[in-house]
Amino acid sequence: MKMRKKKSIFMSLVLSLVMLLSLTGCGSSEQAGSSSDSTSSEKKVLKVGMECMNAPYNWSQTDDSNGAVPIEGTTEYVNGYDVMMAKKIAEENGYELQVYKIEWDGLIMAVQSGTINAIIAGMSATDERKQSVDFSDPYYKATHVLIVKKDSKYASAKTLDDLKGCNVTSQQGTTMYDSSAKQIKGAAIQEALPDIPSLIVAVSSGRTDVAIVEKPMALAAIATNKDLAMVEFPEGSGFDVDSGITNIAVAAKKGDSAVVDACNKTLKGISDEEKDKMMEEAIANQPASDSE
Repeated sequence: MKMRKKKSIFMSLVLSLVMLLSLTGCGSSEQAGSSSDSTSSEKKVLKVGMECMNAPYNWSQTDDSNGAVPIEGTTEYVNGYDVMMAKKIAEENGYELQVYKIEWDGLIMAVQSGTINAIIAGMSATDERKQSVDFSDPYYKATHVLIVKKDSKYASAKTLDDLKGCNVTSQQGTTMYDSSAKQIKGAAIQEALPDIPSLIVAVSSGRTDVAIVEKPMALAAIATNKDLAMVEFPEGSGFDVDSGITNIAVAAKKGDSAVVDACNKTLKGISDEEKDKMMEEAIANQPASDSE
């Protein structure tokens, strides 16, 4: 009886040990599976910052028509040339695209802090900005032109000398305000304004005579504001602008070669003709008035 009892106790211990090892094995297997699923389901995220009010580069709208994407943290959507370009970069490189609405002056700080990992906002790749961020190859080249009232005496300007005595302004934090405005001799340089809609209102209302903007924004402005006109100077008669200023590029945090390389990979496959068509499409799709 004692032997039988000892055998029974021994067998119980063996069975308990086997069950314990079995349960431990199952737990390890489940944990490994969970970790693997998490890794395999992870997707890279391209967090893009833009103003969302700088047509035709970018603007806000209330729905997802014409390929618009949601603005993170809002009920609005964003569309425009920058969005079209961001979608191409994200799709080709396997990124999930997220767009964040950030004021112009806060964009570089946002990418430096990691709030976003790319600025696609019609930003020119100037030497000064290159000290703070890295840039991709250009995704658009934009010349500096003027927005004036159609009935203004400055609407027929052929050279910068024809603007003598005008009141001029542009968007704050841009090369158009910091550099181009100063090239108009005898002009009164007014306080810079925060965005393109503000410039349009300023010209339309007569608060300023001339607003300096990039050509795509001027085309967008005159398409939706019939009282305005664009002044583009013949080559050699307009603003003296370095090519780095007219080169519009994607900005990334210093040292973030992954984002820059991904952008350049996509941009190499887009011809200048295709870029022009994309810009024409953006201008055609912009809201009736982005300044409202």
